[in-house]
Amino acid sequence: MSFIKKSPWIIHYDGTSCNGCDIETLACLTPLYDVERLGVVNTGNPKHADILLVTGSVNEQSAPVLWQIYNQMANPKVVVAIGICALSGGVFKECYNVKGGVDTVLPVDVYVPGCAARPEAIIDGVAKACEILQQKLDHEREKKRTRKAVKNNG
Repeated sequence: MSFIKKSPWIIHYDGTSCNGCDIETLACLTPLYDVERLGVVNTGNPKHADILLVTGSVNEQSAPVLWQIYNQMANPKVVVAIGICALSGGVFKECYNVKGGVDTVLPVDVYVPGCAARPEAIIDGVAKACEILQQKLDHEREKKRTRKAVKNNG
């Protein structure tokens, strides 16, 4: 992850799940896996977060909350769906109140499959999210440079 020019901050949201993926996501922060050694910082404030980690399926009550958290995050931002429930609704997809996976509400950039997703897979998904975040940051910088050049020349 030497390509990252800044430490990405993540925020975690649990939709409706069995908490298996939540436990594995939090295990990434323990000394055994220590995701912070990669420069990743966990935050509770969406205004500081660059990456949104979502576990569990999305239901009618959690959809507006998830959308609000997403909208409070600064651009560019990356969404990571962790676990089969976040990908498709999992075993809960036939429930009357479940809308499905996270991608029914938000644009998802990285999918981490598993039931429950292993910490190694989650860390790999966060690393991929960091790559995507860097690409989005580079794209934003290029757009700003282009606008500035057009403004100065025209």
